[in-house]
Amino acid sequence: MPTLRVALGQVNPAVGDLPGNSALIRDAAARAHEAGADLIVFPEMALTGYPVEDLSLRPSFQNASRAAMQQLAAGIAADGHGDLICLIGYLDHSDEADQEIGRPRGGAVNSAALVHAGSILARYDKHFLPNYGVFDEARYFVPGNRALIVDIDDVRVCVAICEDLWREGGPTQWARDAHADLVAVLNASPYERMKDDVRLELCVQRARDSHAAVAYANMFGGQDELVFDGDSLVVDHEERLLERACQFGPDLLIVDLDVPAKDRSAAPNGLPDDDSQILSLRSRSAGSPPG
Repeated sequence: MPTLRVALGQVNPAVGDLPGNSALIRDAAARAHEAGADLIVFPEMALTGYPVEDLSLRPSFQNASRAAMQQLAAGIAADGHGDLICLIGYLDHSDEADQEIGRPRGGAVNSAALVHAGSILARYDKHFLPNYGVFDEARYFVPGNRALIVDIDDVRVCVAICEDLWREGGPTQWARDAHADLVAVLNASPYERMKDDVRLELCVQRARDSHAAVAYANMFGGQDELVFDGDSLVVDHEERLLERACQFGPDLLIVDLDVPAKDRSAAPNGLPDDDSQILSLRSRSAGSPPG
């Protein structure tokens, strides 16, 4: 049975503090590397802080975030942790040449960078944008339409960002169609009374829907009127809670995830388009060379 050691980096980023947030991420990556993790998942917008609101509409800040992510990828490798696979939330902008209604050229995207060996290997853009309650993402971002699937040895990981888990379809369906073993979710989920129970029920339901484990990495801290409570967690493919991080504090959750072997030879082509990204990487335990 394949095993993947997964870390969830529960950090407290400050909006706009790219150098400070980079330092937080590098420190958590170093500790995860020392603990033998193969993969670390950070929260949504961990590099930029959340919510960035009107900052996201400034091309200068979009470019600064993109450049900071490239520097962060190089920095993690320079620290000696390049063989650690990282999923890091940040702000970027669309590179599409064509302009469509609702998808302007250069529109801001809420993204996750796949970082390994000093480079950004791929980017996933949030598919579902919440526009209710405290969220106003449809104003700021354009939605992504490409899946990101990463095969780490024999473990298949599908990437999602926060609201992607709260709605049916999208990454949950892509994970099921691609016979994924793990849905890795980057989150900036604010605290509400009894939200911990709601999150657990959601992760259990999505594990059932996707036939995959769910690793839910959430930030903690506060920004304006929002409080983020952490409460990161991992649910396995049998819908069992494996581990849970603390609330209202920093944490680094390490979980050894055992997944059943799957026959993917007949996996249906249910991904959104031919442009979807499927990458193959080797874990540290399989001898992937350090960066």
